Amino acid sequence: MRLPRHSTGLLVYILYLTHIVYGSSFLAFSSVVALGANIICNRIPGLAPSQRAICQNRPEAIVVVGIGAKKGLSECQWQFRKMRWNCTNVGMPEYSMFGRVLPVGRYQGSKEASYTYAIKSAGVTHAIVQACSRGNMSDCSCDKRKGKGRFSKHGWKWGGCSADIKHGLKFSKFFMDAREIEEDARSLMNKHNNEAGRRAVKASMRVDCKCHGVSGSCTMKTCWTKLSNFREVGTFLMERYQKAKQVVSIKGRRRPVFLKLKRSRKPNKKPRRNNLVFLQKSPNYCEYNPKKGSLGTHGRICNRTSTDTGGCDLMCCGRGYNTHIKPRSWKCNCKFIWCCQVTCQQCSEMKEEFTCK
Repeated sequence: MRLPRHSTGLLVYILYLTHIVYGSSFLAFSSVVALGANIICNRIPGLAPSQRAICQNRPEAIVVVGIGAKKGLSECQWQFRKMRWNCTNVGMPEYSMFGRVLPVGRYQGSKEASYTYAIKSAGVTHAIVQACSRGNMSDCSCDKRKGKGRFSKHGWKWGGCSADIKHGLKFSKFFMDAREIEEDARSLMNKHNNEAGRRAVKASMRVDCKCHGVSGSCTMKTCWTKLSNFREVGTFLMERYQKAKQVVSIKGRRRPVFLKLKRSRKPNKKPRRNNLVFLQKSPNYCEYNPKKGSLGTHGRICNRTSTDTGGCDLMCCGRGYNTHIKPRSWKCNCKFIWCCQVTCQQCSEMKEEFTCK
């Protein structure tokens, strides 16, 4: 069952709730609950039954999911900011972060789709774990398996609040995979990339420690696990995107449909769980073609002197570029005068900007 065309309502509602949380705090969430979780959740199109149940029974969780979706979308756009496809159409009305992203046409299973699914799954996982550590979720907190006073195999004690990555992985898998029930090639691809995104969050976690002892002698240490900055997760997945594996779906004699590497010397070799996988090769994204998920590069800002993907030669696909002269002004040569005043001069310059024809 595919999402209806206007399934973007889910993201709109969730981001609305997210705005309430960002604008104040989770203490103000009671104002959202007062609106009636059932009323809000029933008006969100595109939710699978299990997702709708989470929305109704745990409305604070759906807010965190929205935070994670926003985090994933922002990171996707940052990572692809200098490339022809810059993740902008993920936020368009036709494409929901919780439905089928990118059009369901010939290029539905592109490398770009693989990254999008991985980063949105990673974003939700990261947000859930972070909310647990901050005490903003009702059914989780710190990782109880790493309780205070317990010794690790390295000789130091666990302390502080270790991030409960196990809960984050479990929740994200349950919520993000809920729509992938068809067991066709695209659903298998989506679930595989969702899992790769979750694994990226776990792989990027680190251990922080605090020393105890006289004059900082560090005779004893207490340590805890913590999430890395989400930018590290996005960069890690970008490296996986560059090495994404093309797969095909086959049906075994004794097992259901599964994915195998398209180019492999070994028959029926499966991709690794942390690999990003795709089904079809990507278009060049030079021209506007919504059926292929391409907005084109006309009007995109490019770097005239660069030879990488953000340079005008590659970004503009050989069409050339336009030069614009724009004034830019800023405060400069600021001085502090005792007491208590700061005086600045007004500097200006004419700046060149280049856009693709």
